[in-house]
Amino acid sequence: MSEEPSAILPPRSVLDAFGVSGTPEPLAGGQGRSVRVGGAVLKPAEGAEEECEWAASVFERLPRGAGFRAPRPLRSAAGCAVVEGWTAAEFVEGRPGPRGQWPGVVAAGRALHAALRTQPRPGFLDRRTHPWAVADRVAWGEQEADVVAELAEPLSALLALRRPVEAAAQLIHGDLTGNVLFAPGRDPAVIDFSPYWRPW
Repeated sequence: MSEEPSAILPPRSVLDAFGVSGTPEPLAGGQGRSVRVGGAVLKPAEGAEEECEWAASVFERLPRGAGFRAPRPLRSAAGCAVVEGWTAAEFVEGRPGPRGQWPGVVAAGRALHAALRTQPRPGFLDRRTHPWAVADRVAWGEQEADVVAELAEPLSALLALRRPVEAAAQLIHGDLTGNVLFAPGRDPAVIDFSPYWRPW
């Protein structure tokens, strides 16, 4: 019987750089790579450093009390949002949705996207090549996909169901449903920002 792989923990140099102390505790959910250290959550940087720095600057400017909560990014003493491949943000309380929380997920999404409406389109979106970015472009008819023979027919059937969308595109969170946390008496918290430029 094989054992579960151990969580990847940030080195002490990363904790020191972000000014956090304590014992790293792996967090459930996501891809199992996030750890809580005191009042902070650290995880390996997702995407290029350019994207992580940009996302931190966006989340730093989000309004408070606008119908949603968002974890504030932490920066190193040198002002960096990425240190040795790690990012950090304040820990926010809450249990994940969406089960039984769909109205709250939708409300949080509306509030977040109203706050993001004036953000300009970041150039790095065109340079992303990870599977989710490719799938997004295929879904919106901007790219074709080479798939194994067994998937050709189902993909073709799905693509045939696409219809034009008239709404204007803007910066959105492309993976909202499992990334909204709920706590009694508090606005929903939106975490793990996955930026895309699509209609909302």
